Amino acid sequence: MKLKEALTELRKSKERKFNQSIDIIVNLKGIDVKKENLSSVINVPHVIKEKKVCGFMAKKSDVIDTILEAGFEKYKDKKALKNLVKKYDFFVAVAPLMPKVATVFGKALGPAGKMPSPQLGILPSDNEAVVKGVLDKIAKSIKIRVKEPSIKTCIGRVNMKDEEIADNFRAFYQGIINMLPNKKEQIKNIMLKLTMSKPIRVEGE
Repeated sequence: MKLKEALTELRKSKERKFNQSIDIIVNLKGIDVKKENLSSVINVPHVIKEKKVCGFMAKKSDVIDTILEAGFEKYKDKKALKNLVKKYDFFVAVAPLMPKVATVFGKALGPAGKMPSPQLGILPSDNEAVVKGVLDKIAKSIKIRVKEPSIKTCIGRVNMKDEEIADNFRAFYQGIINMLPNKKEQIKNIMLKLTMSKPIRVEGE
């Protein structure tokens, strides 16, 4: 089914009392996920949902929840650290603090895929304009870490226009192709689904 037809079909599903997500499932082939460390940050044109972001900063920020270096000590407590990781979708840090961030928070943020990275999250300075620029990028980004031969993530919401969902679909699909060693050859099939619907196979646009 073409992308446009698949979206039309999904919208025929029973209406729910919440704004369902539109999820993409990309099934892969010819990949040993234990040997190949596949991860990427894919930028899409349209914001899917608001992301909660926390910053490890040298000074308090007016545009982002902030943890100052003096407050790092608190998170040596495992419960406090676990709650912090659960509370936020993304973490950013100013570059000079990264070694200490890695020491104090790395064991929890690393496995959760939330460690600030050069791709998206390590700030050259705590200038408010720099922080806002990174927040804008984060709002339109999807983090991918391949742990099994199937990638599942949200690329839209039911209240978005079909054109916006299609734009995000294309950008995400291209991002996955760029990440794979053998490009399109390693994509087995692609499916779309709502939170509460069965998946529909998509054959191109």
